[in-house]
Amino acid sequence: MGLILNIETATGICSAAIADNGKTIAFREAVEDKSHAAVLAVFIDELLNETGINASGLDAVAVSKGPGSYTGLRIGVSTAKGICYANGKPLIAVDTLQSMVWGMANICLPEMPEHRYAYLCPMIDARRMEVYAALYKYSGERVIATHAQIITAESYGDFLEKGRVLFFGNGAEKCKNIIKSPNALFADKIATSARFMEELSENRFRLGKTEDLVYFEPFYLKDFIATTPKKNIR
Repeated sequence: MGLILNIETATGICSAAIADNGKTIAFREAVEDKSHAAVLAVFIDELLNETGINASGLDAVAVSKGPGSYTGLRIGVSTAKGICYANGKPLIAVDTLQSMVWGMANICLPEMPEHRYAYLCPMIDARRMEVYAALYKYSGERVIATHAQIITAESYGDFLEKGRVLFFGNGAEKCKNIIKSPNALFADKIATSARFMEELSENRFRLGKTEDLVYFEPFYLKDFIATTPKKNIR
């Protein structure tokens, strides 16, 4: 049984939640892109005040480890590490795409019965026509590991021939007009969330699967490429 602070900053949405024994008891979220640095510490302070818990009273801090936004992941991991260092707490890392699948299967799909028994394909936008993706069975069994992929009309063709595939996440939005199959389903407005981490982080805590505070790094999947704005030529 654990009292765990869950932090999700892998995409443009920033959220944090406190879970008790794998159930969220307090939650904050901001959907404004690139607001992580401004709101994350505020959210955590509000959650602790709302629940009457001191940071020292937490059993662990869990962070969504990626893949996702380079800057967002850095903010989430550095914040989680800081709390762990200051209070002597263990750090737990949760796979971002796996948490999306857990949230879809346990929170979102019960409200969308027409999508049951599909393969679940979480997608995070990786710019242009590339996504970070994985493929799971509805049971939670992983079929294809996390990878970066350029989406074409042939993507997931073998699985679409076998049955329905439910695509979701901010990367799935740009695939609607490319993946054409009666078995291709798209769930709108399903995003990353600290609420989706609750059971996964609790399980890792119970099993003692924690990270090295010194050496742990986010799972970027691709190297960060810095760009500079182009100058306007008048």
